[in-house]
Amino acid sequence: MTDLLQILAGLLVLGGACFCFVAALGIVRLPDPIMRMHASSKAGTVGCGLILLSVALHFPEGGVMARALAAIAFLLISTPVAAHMIGRAAYACGVELCAGTIADELKDTKDNPRRLLLGQAGPGVERTGGP
Repeated sequence: MTDLLQILAGLLVLGGACFCFVAALGIVRLPDPIMRMHASSKAGTVGCGLILLSVALHFPEGGVMARALAAIAFLLISTPVAAHMIGRAAYACGVELCAGTIADELKDTKDNPRRLLLGQAGPGVERTGGP
């Protein structure tokens, strides 16, 4: 039974490494920061999650398993929020989108981060942050 768990743990590490490689490749190859952020957050989370799951299987003690599962839960909760904030900050700072971008759905809305950053929000929208 332990040999089967070691094989499964090895396959999980290999799968996690492949996902992490895809995330790194996406960061290097994709054209704009929004796409790079998407690649790193999605594939990176799955890769790290698989590696942590492998650790939990390889070291079946309660403390190690609890920490690995807590780390997976933290990744699943925090990564989407961080990716959203990074993408919104990049958009607000005026980072150029790639030429293949079809629609900019935030461009003409009242909560456009660029307008909020510059203090040009419409009526009823408060400016957040800054002096």
